[in-house]
Amino acid sequence: MVAQYITEIESGVVADSRLAANGVTVGYGSRTVIDDLDVAIPPGVITTIIGPNGCGKSTLLRTLTRLLRPTKGTVVLDGEDIVKLKTKDVAKKLGLLPQAPVAPEGLTVSDLVARGRHPHQSWLRQWSADDADVVERALAMTGVADLADRPVDSLSGGQRQRVWISMTLAQGTDLLLLDEPTTYLDLAHAVDVLDLVDDLHESGCTVVMVLHDLNLATRYSDNLVVMTEGSVLAQGHPRDVITAELLYEAFGLRAKVIDDPVGDRPLIVPIGRTHVQVDAIQPSAN
Repeated sequence: MVAQYITEIESGVVADSRLAANGVTVGYGSRTVIDDLDVAIPPGVITTIIGPNGCGKSTLLRTLTRLLRPTKGTVVLDGEDIVKLKTKDVAKKLGLLPQAPVAPEGLTVSDLVARGRHPHQSWLRQWSADDADVVERALAMTGVADLADRPVDSLSGGQRQRVWISMTLAQGTDLLLLDEPTTYLDLAHAVDVLDLVDDLHESGCTVVMVLHDLNLATRYSDNLVVMTEGSVLAQGHPRDVITAELLYEAFGLRAKVIDDPVGDRPLIVPIGRTHVQVDAIQPSAN
């Protein structure tokens, strides 16, 4: 049944992909979480990884950033095995925002964002006016320049997420990986952060993120990777991927899929037990 959901990826997408996992198996100790997984990240778009809890979404993201090393297979970054690259070289190519990051107490916004320049520092190359300019631009792009002197721990959740994204931008990379960037945010702040992500995409960034909110994922993504039990169930544009059948297969979720009234994407309407209809108990395979 899984095979019917796999959306064919154009050959050019795989060939042009800056970041890909090829036959990757990875886990924690003796427990395998991802087994023989293949996925290619299309350049210049927003890719969102979705799936039920425990399916391996964050594990995949951590593997793509070399925080986890696969026991089998390879992760390829700009045509090279990421394991063979120096840590500083990886940091110059991609920026990672982990789940719920915490800044040292009292650290100011400008000091945190400046840490994004560390991969570019060395004994021979110390802090320069160019670094200061990059930090200033990163603060401006994320709309937090007016917060530069504020302690990070004094900010709201939405402001903090913008500051952390600013730090990843200061690394000077156009490949951003965000692990649940809307965690703990109310809907208004979540939309605000995702609007920022969309702005960064429009400016030329390739974005990969993990989200739990399916409707936000479909609205803000050009490419969805749907995971279940450590495997990719489907990949493609939300219009091609999101169906009632797939939602039931991946999440055990009974839902209606309708047109989003404010966009050209599908909108998921969950069906609870008290609203279930005879024809909605299990979606038809047709």
